[in-house]
Amino acid sequence: MIRRVLDLRHELGALGTAALVVLAAAGVFFIMVLQPMQQERARLEGALSKNGAKGGATNLNAFYGFLASKDETTDALAKLYAIGTATGVQLASGSYRSQQAAGRLERYELALPVSGSYAQIRDFLNRALAEIPALSLDQMTLRRDGRNEATLQAELRLTLHKVAK
Repeated sequence: MIRRVLDLRHELGALGTAALVVLAAAGVFFIMVLQPMQQERARLEGALSKNGAKGGATNLNAFYGFLASKDETTDALAKLYAIGTATGVQLASGSYRSQQAAGRLERYELALPVSGSYAQIRDFLNRALAEIPALSLDQMTLRRDGRNEATLQAELRLTLHKVAK
């Protein structure tokens, strides 16, 4: 038997022997790596198909529950004003408009001019986004009147996401 293997190796040469080694390594790789991964994939797809239909509805309900708030839009605006006062940011009169989004969502787009130091404006935004979880910062434009001026003028574009009643 050993003699036959040696004869075969001699007949195939170095290139043929290397090809057989690569072929054997591919077989071992398939058995040791790919088959277990395919079994794991099949198991995960089965679990996903079981939970997929009810999981999507559950996730959507959780999302709507997160955005549902007992507070009215005016309460959120009052909270923004209070946060501005607490952080030392001066709020000028802003504007907001309501837009119906897809599904049960409503968006209130706020244009809010503020002024204060960079640290005050940053603190105002951090606190506002933390205390009003359904609020998002869409755009911020900062302007300074002079090079040595410490006070910044900022135009904040915020969106308050609410579930339509």
